[in-house]
Amino acid sequence: MNTQMDLASAFFRIGVFGFGGGPTMIPLVHKEVVDNYQWMDDDEFSNVLAIGNTLPGPIATKMAGYIGYKVGGVVGCINAVLATILPLIIVMIAGLGLLNEYRDKPWVAGMAHGVVPVVTWMMVKLTYDFFMKGHKALGLIAMLAASAISLVLIAVFHIHPGLVVGAVILAVLFKPTSKANKDLTPASTEKKEG
Repeated sequence: MNTQMDLASAFFRIGVFGFGGGPTMIPLVHKEVVDNYQWMDDDEFSNVLAIGNTLPGPIATKMAGYIGYKVGGVVGCINAVLATILPLIIVMIAGLGLLNEYRDKPWVAGMAHGVVPVVTWMMVKLTYDFFMKGHKALGLIAMLAASAISLVLIAVFHIHPGLVVGAVILAVLFKPTSKANKDLTPASTEKKEG
């Protein structure tokens, strides 16, 4: 029961403070899931994010569903998704009516402009974390090359980011294993020791 309460609490906070939509919620999900509750590590979070980006639909609910299921089964999945979307639904219904009524007031525009720097900083922090992980996993040159190729594919050729992420996942899945990597498998290590 504590796990379900923790899931509801974590994803409710994500839903309430996730200004700007799905991509801006990713740093909040990371903070709750990796830092606060330690339900997964950085590598697993990166994998969930990558796979979530290749699937259709909002990233926040996909991540909530997967993480909820991993932590609390089917009930955890439903719990996390509902905790994410209910605050959004309430704010949309109540907030849009108020914003529509007061949209010409300067404080409404100020509110929107005030959130932008905070969201920007959250995205920069997440980008830096991924940069450091990529540097550690691939090395600086390979990571910069992959980033540049991705940027060109997305910005110049207008290829959907989900397709780029999907292509990378497929390339990694079907990449031939080198002899050096085969020698490091647990079975081969046991044979060498025995």
